[in-house]
Amino acid sequence: MSVSAPRLDVDTPERVALQLPVAGIGHRCLAYLADLLLLFFFWVVAYFVFTLLVSDVLGFFQGLGGLARTLLVVGLFATQWVYWTASEVLMEGQTPGKRLVGLRVVRTDGSPVGGLECAVRNLARLVDALPVFYAVGCLSVLFTRQHRRLGDLLAGTLLVREERIDLDKYTAAPDAARTAPATATSTSSVRPLGSRDAELILSYLARAPWLEPGARARLGARLVERYGGLDEAQRAPLLASPERLEAFLRACVRPER
Repeated sequence: MSVSAPRLDVDTPERVALQLPVAGIGHRCLAYLADLLLLFFFWVVAYFVFTLLVSDVLGFFQGLGGLARTLLVVGLFATQWVYWTASEVLMEGQTPGKRLVGLRVVRTDGSPVGGLECAVRNLARLVDALPVFYAVGCLSVLFTRQHRRLGDLLAGTLLVREERIDLDKYTAAPDAARTAPATATSTSSVRPLGSRDAELILSYLARAPWLEPGARARLGARLVERYGGLDEAQRAPLLASPERLEAFLRACVRPER
């Protein structure tokens, strides 16, 4: 009997229930190794730059006092903490490694993380890394229901896997009734959608803020083309503005009576 992976149930503002797959220890390790490799290359470059400024590197470090060595170690950790935290804040819950693997940090209710959560979960890496090889963090991931390390437990976050939305899988080709002319702000020509079609649109609207701008525009354009009942000229104003496009899709799902 197979055991299903844990999933995060999210109730979106569009009143549709989504299930986000929670990242396990394997996906976490891949993302961490990718980020670690990037940090390694950074320190290699920094070392070679430092050797250009100081000829005797070993003698320089041996000449440091106890306080200076302590500050150096703290500085090394602070640099890595800034990398993890700044990446997750600026990339909306992702680091380069997480983006490569397809992971994202979210709050336990599925909403995007903020700067405070990112700072806390990455500061806790000091404890998660104890005693060696992230032993505390790995044990926490293995023995918590949603695979959360200590930093996630303290910050109220968890790591989820992003899934692609395949429009061709859920929708059929538009029929003549859906391609009838209509104004760019009216949904009067849109045939009432089935529950599956409406759920697909709502799923897109819920995930749109997290998508790359290019992917967000392409998926939105395809949904408008399939369900909007607009010709090319009428679609043009919507495609020029993501806000208008997504407002139009909401109106398609819940047209005014």
